[in-house]
Amino acid sequence: MAADGLTTIASAFGPAETASRFEAAVEQKGMTLFARIDHAAGAAAVGLTLRPTLLLIFGSAKAGTPLMQQDQTIGIDLPLKALVWQDATGKTFLSYNEPRWLAQRHGLGPGAQVPIDAMTAGLVALARQATTAP
Repeated sequence: MAADGLTTIASAFGPAETASRFEAAVEQKGMTLFARIDHAAGAAAVGLTLRPTLLLIFGSAKAGTPLMQQDQTIGIDLPLKALVWQDATGKTFLSYNEPRWLAQRHGLGPGAQVPIDAMTAGLVALARQATTAP
């Protein structure tokens, strides 16, 4: 089942490598990695099990600020997030919110089109670099 506004891409790598490749791509693009949240480790800390699930929070004030200047509520969805997760069969995926969906969610106007298009292209490139074998 697909969620509205969510892109999910199969990875050629396991969860740890996919996350590491994504982090490296973020840094190569001059963006900031704000946090890496290991949901599986959190589950283990309270005696529960969860397949590998890593949330990466990243972004650029240069890209996000113009959107927040239009409508500050988009700040609830910024910085951007990518989720690296493993399904029950052992397959790894990378998921992220589509910037166009975020713009629609927050009712951003036509002035958001250029930064949203750039954000979309950047996410596609980051995801490809993290999930595709050279």
